[in-house]
Amino acid sequence: MPERASKYQSREARMAIREVLLKEWDPIGVQGIAGAENEYDPYVGRLYVMLMQEHATAEDIAAYLLNIATDRMDLALSTELAERGKRAAAELADLRPRLPTH
Repeated sequence: MPERASKYQSREARMAIREVLLKEWDPIGVQGIAGAENEYDPYVGRLYVMLMQEHATAEDIAAYLLNIATDRMDLALSTELAERGKRAAAELADLRPRLPTH
């Protein structure tokens, strides 16, 4: 049976995901704005599940991020937006082995 992540480990994993979203994805440009650190938190839990339970590929994650940006945030589809999602997805997928199991 896989070891379950403690609340502390889960919190740390979600913080790591949050950092990637702010650093690599940030489709609305809030990085560095005081008080906006939690802007993408509504997506962190789903990404954690995609990474740890569903073993989603970087391509799946990139598609999810692009969907959020274009459908939920109503941003125009652009090459830059797609590339940001791909970079963030690749970093998140690389992060997976360092995250505690859930």
